[in-house]
Amino acid sequence: MDRESLIRNMPLFETLADDEVAALSGQLQERTVPGGTTIFRAGEPGDTLFLIQEGAVEITTGEGKQRTTLASLFPGSFFGEISLLDGTSRSASAHATKDCVLQALEREHFVAFMRGKPDAATKILAEMADRLRQTNALFSQQVSRDVLEEEEERLTLGQRVADMVASFGGSWLFIGCFGAAMSVWMLVNWLLGETKAFDPFPFILLNLALSTTAALQAPIIMMSQNRQAAKDKLLAQNDYLVNLKAELGIQQILKNQGETLARLAMLERKTARVPAPGKDASAPPSP
Repeated sequence: MDRESLIRNMPLFETLADDEVAALSGQLQERTVPGGTTIFRAGEPGDTLFLIQEGAVEITTGEGKQRTTLASLFPGSFFGEISLLDGTSRSASAHATKDCVLQALEREHFVAFMRGKPDAATKILAEMADRLRQTNALFSQQVSRDVLEEEEERLTLGQRVADMVASFGGSWLFIGCFGAAMSVWMLVNWLLGETKAFDPFPFILLNLALSTTAALQAPIIMMSQNRQAAKDKLLAQNDYLVNLKAELGIQQILKNQGETLARLAMLERKTARVPAPGKDASAPPSP
């Protein structure tokens, strides 16, 4: 795909005239990027638009576990267009997943082109504004995250102890240990007899220990239950936001599909107007 074809393939420049496309393509600079290379990172200064002539690029946000792939781009796609307008820092990172041949358009060349072509500037700005709205909506909906992990990082020591006590107190292991301890307590006192037993029948000391354990365990379990309710609320809120993001993503896919169909229809109309080889275009169609 040559430079002019790359520019014509971009929605940003598809309304430009032939002379405008030729002038803009003359400002492109070819760059070769090996696969696995980071082209730029979020937060870095940016002043260049990239068109993918060969290879593949991933656009991501976040690092490590929080890394999210926003888009996977292939030949004919472009990225980094926001920097052409303001020249500020990048809002996302770009990584070459394959060996790439990129055509770069520097901001200073783009600004000079727009100053020299006012009509082209108006067309480009209209398309750019639409893409900026889509990009901002996408970034604002990056809500997929592990809310439980984030909540665990904010726990105090008391809350962690309460969770462990509640987890152990609600298990069969606790029931078995507690039953065994009670059985040993009563058996020892029964074997020692009433004169030597430290807690003879009716095991008043054992009842006091049981009551104290229940009195302490109940509020601890309630603390853990309240925290679980807070976790459930966070999960429900995150699920809602994720579903909302998915809905917006589907709407964007449908919009892109409509644009693709419109372009195919335009290509079909152009193809229908091209006469077949050896056929006179001015000849009237045969009945």
